[in-house]
Amino acid sequence: MDGTLENTPRPVGDAAEMAQMLDLCRRLDTLVIFRDLLQDEAIRELSSALRDCVRGRQERFLRRLAAFEARIFEADGDWSRYLFRRISESENVCIRKCGNAPLNAALLGALEKELDFLQCLSALKLDDLPGVPHFMTGWLTSPVDIPGAYRERMRNVGTVGYGLFARYKVFTVSEGELSPVKHPDPQTLGELPGYEREREQIISNTEALLNGQPANNVLLYGDAGTGKSSTVKAIVNEYAGRGLRLVEVKKNQLYELPALMDTLSENPLKFLIFIDDLSFTVNDDNFAALKAILEGSVGGRADNVAVYATSNRRHLIKETFSDREGDDIHASDTRQELMSLSARFGLTVTFGSPDRERYLYIVRKLAERYGVSLGETELSVRAEAFAIRAGGRSARVAKQFVELCRAGVLHS
Repeated sequence: MDGTLENTPRPVGDAAEMAQMLDLCRRLDTLVIFRDLLQDEAIRELSSALRDCVRGRQERFLRRLAAFEARIFEADGDWSRYLFRRISESENVCIRKCGNAPLNAALLGALEKELDFLQCLSALKLDDLPGVPHFMTGWLTSPVDIPGAYRERMRNVGTVGYGLFARYKVFTVSEGELSPVKHPDPQTLGELPGYEREREQIISNTEALLNGQPANNVLLYGDAGTGKSSTVKAIVNEYAGRGLRLVEVKKNQLYELPALMDTLSENPLKFLIFIDDLSFTVNDDNFAALKAILEGSVGGRADNVAVYATSNRRHLIKETFSDREGDDIHASDTRQELMSLSARFGLTVTFGSPDRERYLYIVRKLAERYGVSLGETELSVRAEAFAIRAGGRSARVAKQFVELCRAGVLHS
């Protein structure tokens, strides 16, 4: 009898039950529109369990079923909601095409059939499966209108997105591929007092992008610690619900931008290409790559993409006196070429170091937000003293001061 328990097929249920399991198995395995669902670990375990059930492999069926259930309980234990989340995030041909043109009859027909099947599958319970021992605990199900909810998602694909863009709002570039940032900076606009006027221009430009109107590339120029990068991140957090996503690109990845632009141009969402702390040396090859993207390339810039860059240098080029004393016959033309890059940003917003009045305003606003209870005079005196020790006033220094006060690190 050794080895026969696993290898000998045995009936698991009656003929009607087995016919139902076979139907589920075949329909799941032959998904076309939602075929990427089969890459999900839980759904893959369910598919394998159903197949083992049909083949009478009782022990393997139960092991696969337990593995499926374990995946569901790693979420919230509700199979209906789990399946709908995966359906909502599916990057399939219908969701990709629906933002550009009406779907043809064949695609629509296949979509409707698969949504109806997935609706039935979402109601599957442990009790519906034959041969399950009494000691196994069932998962939860919920009433979810998958076809209706998915049609609504397709109508709103320009704001909710699909695939990774439905789950995440911030991305980086790794080996030419977009990589989601699972825990992005939660910075909000309300946490950045003191530069409301500067941010107003950037917000207006971003809203133009979201509304499908012409939007400029933006250069946020100014001193360190004034909130340039935080402004861009906070704007994405503010407008992610309206379909805004951010892709952060490092300077040494600029050569990848043309291919990235082509990919993003086909997406119904709006994107900010974010380049932080941008500067170049005179002979930097990345200079030409960015220049071509900003203006003058054959392909041009996609209507749903804008480049937002921050820099501590107005002209972006690190230039030495020896550079100006070289043997270039047309030195003036060369310098104009170097300085032209910043001019290719349609909007340049300057973030200057705060004077005493602005610095203390920032401190007071942050103190109110974080619940730091100090008298205004004491708060001002201690904030000024902290700025002197920190090497000067800035929005970053103000935030550090308030956070240390809130944590009780700084005592009176």
